[in-house]
Amino acid sequence: MRRDVKRLAGGAVFPAAILLLWWLGSNQNAWNDYVIPAPCKVIKPLKEMAMDGSLVRHMGASFFRVFTGFVISVITAVPMGFLLGLSSSSRRWFDPTLDFLRHVPPLAVMPMLILWFGIGEISKIVVVVMATFFPILLNTQEGVVSCDESLLEVGRVFRMSRRRRFREILVPSALPSILVGMRLGLGYSWRSLIGAELIAASSGIGYVIHDAEQLSRSDVIVAGVILMGVIGCLSDWGFLKLSSKLVPWKGNASDEM
Repeated sequence: MRRDVKRLAGGAVFPAAILLLWWLGSNQNAWNDYVIPAPCKVIKPLKEMAMDGSLVRHMGASFFRVFTGFVISVITAVPMGFLLGLSSSSRRWFDPTLDFLRHVPPLAVMPMLILWFGIGEISKIVVVVMATFFPILLNTQEGVVSCDESLLEVGRVFRMSRRRRFREILVPSALPSILVGMRLGLGYSWRSLIGAELIAASSGIGYVIHDAEQLSRSDVIVAGVILMGVIGCLSDWGFLKLSSKLVPWKGNASDEM
C-alpha cells in the first residue's frame, strides 16, 4: 500500500507540472483560448454532462462496447493461441491468413462493417474485436511456445497425463504472457472504439468528441480526451490488480508488466 502511494505520488508530478503550465499559460493569454481552452472551461462541460446524466449514458455506452468486444476477443483468441502454440501444422494452415488480417487496420473495414451490420452496436463491437484479438492471440501463442521444456519433461517423468501437464504446467507457465496480451488488448480496444464512435454512433465518448468538433466546442473535445485517458488509466489499474491475484507467483504483476 505504501509503495502504491509513493508510486502514485511520483507519477502525479509530471501531469501536475503540465496542468500548472496549462493554467499559467491560459491565465496569461499565452495562446488562443479557442485552440487551447483554459482548464476551468474544460471542467465546465464535464459538470454539465454529469448534471444532466449524459456523462453516465455516454460512458456506459463506451464501456459496454469495450467490455463486450474484449470478452469476445479473450474467448476466441486464448484457445486459438494455445492451438497455434501446440500445433505446428495449425500454424502452417492459419498463420498466412492471420498475418494478413493482423495488418488490416480495423477502421479501414468500417465502411464494409456498416454495410453488413448497419450503424448499430455490432459494427462497433466487431471493430473492437479486430483490434483486441491479435495482441491476445500472439501473446498466448508466445507464452505456450516459450514454456520451459524441462518442466514438461519433469511432468512426463512423473507420469502426469497430458491433461495434467496442460493444466498444471503449461497454463500457469503461459498465464503471465496471456495477461500481458490481455492488457495490451484492453488498451487497443479503447483506441479502436473511439475511432468507431467517431464514424458512426449516437452515443459514447467518441460521439461526444465528434459532436463537439461539429459545433466547434474545443473545450468539450479536450474534456472528452481527458475523460478517455482517465478511464483508460483506471481500466489498466484495475486489470493490473486482477492480474496480481491471478499470478501471485510472479509477485506484483504491475512490476512485471
